[in-house]
Amino acid sequence: MAFKPLHDRVLVRRVESEEKTAGGLIIPDSAKEKPAEGEVIAAGEGARKDSGELVAMSVKEGDKILFGKWSGTEVSLDGEDLLIMKESDILGVMG
Repeated sequence: MAFKPLHDRVLVRRVESEEKTAGGLIIPDSAKEKPAEGEVIAAGEGARKDSGELVAMSVKEGDKILFGKWSGTEVSLDGEDLLIMKESDILGVMG
């Protein structure tokens, strides 16, 4: 994929949620919420302070992340639905 996010933005692929509940009930597609979990596909270089100093990104390609329900902008690249969001929309990195 030939896409590089700029500044403090990241390109994210959503991770699909489970098809069953813990009790074994199958969740139909109409009842599923969009997952707020994803994988960082690409990341920009980072934000710049007013002084021009570069603030490095806290996430990198391959990180598993959690983000807000309404975070990011949905885009379609190479036939795949992805999200572009600011690093500040990311709630945390999963270990």
